Amino acid sequence: MAGGSLLQVSTAAPATIDDVEARLRERRYIGDRALATSIYLALKLEKPLFIEGEAGVGKTEAAKVMADVLGARLIRLQCYEGIDLAHAVYEWNYPRQLLHIRLLNESEDRRLAEREIFSQEFLLRRPLLDAIDNEDETPPVLLIDEIDRSDEEFEAFLLELLSDFQVSIPEIGTIKAKKPPFVVITSNRTREVHDALKRRCLYHWFDHPGFARELAIVRRRLPAVSARLAEQVTALVQALRSQDLLKPPGVAETIDWAQALDALGASEVDAELAMATLGSVLKYREDTERARGLDLAAVLATRGA
Repeated sequence: MAGGSLLQVSTAAPATIDDVEARLRERRYIGDRALATSIYLALKLEKPLFIEGEAGVGKTEAAKVMADVLGARLIRLQCYEGIDLAHAVYEWNYPRQLLHIRLLNESEDRRLAEREIFSQEFLLRRPLLDAIDNEDETPPVLLIDEIDRSDEEFEAFLLELLSDFQVSIPEIGTIKAKKPPFVVITSNRTREVHDALKRRCLYHWFDHPGFARELAIVRRRLPAVSARLAEQVTALVQALRSQDLLKPPGVAETIDWAQALDALGASEVDAELAMATLGSVLKYREDTERARGLDLAAVLATRGA
């Protein structure tokens, strides 16, 4: 993602789909027309954007870049198995509440004290509450990352939150967003997310990019890497994805591999060096073994090696 100077270009909401595409490019994010259209409609209709696809193809980065585009604060909720309201929405600061009670004079009104300790002063705000209840000039971008890692109970809670953009706290009441955040939900599709959640969102599928777009991404993200090396690494990753791998490499791994080779001082790569650095792009022993059966020298030859 580009540096802070690009924020001065424009942080108003994009006026057109072309505007979305241009701003993504300014920030070194190479998306396609379909993604730009989905982002534009999500902003225009104030609906969450559900992005699904393989790991490492740029889903999370899209949300980060959109926060930059809008000049908004990014609030990220990383999902995991067993995530609950205490980690996602709010919880009470129990140690501070107990300390407050101990400091009370015995003669003070105990009922008043109870009301005091269940006020916002003692509330620990987690990402979802922070996104709903904020005074930001520009509504924040709420990234709910890897929703497929959470369980169905948490999904059910999100249905209410995304429908009304409000949170109910029994001791305080209902807190409703003055301006809804721009919500991006990502999924690696390790399990199917319920249709009821998807229906509340606009949907975009992230596939692995073709050679030309992936090369453009690598060149934008790693301008110091030689053009020759970037082209060869991209070709190798495209070939690896054609194999029956447990975990096909994403664009993130393509960038990692190019960086690793550049760190070794390479301006181009041969089959021996590619095989020696496979750990930068493949993360399973079985995939590495399958890669050894691929004629890497032939793949490089197609690029004029």
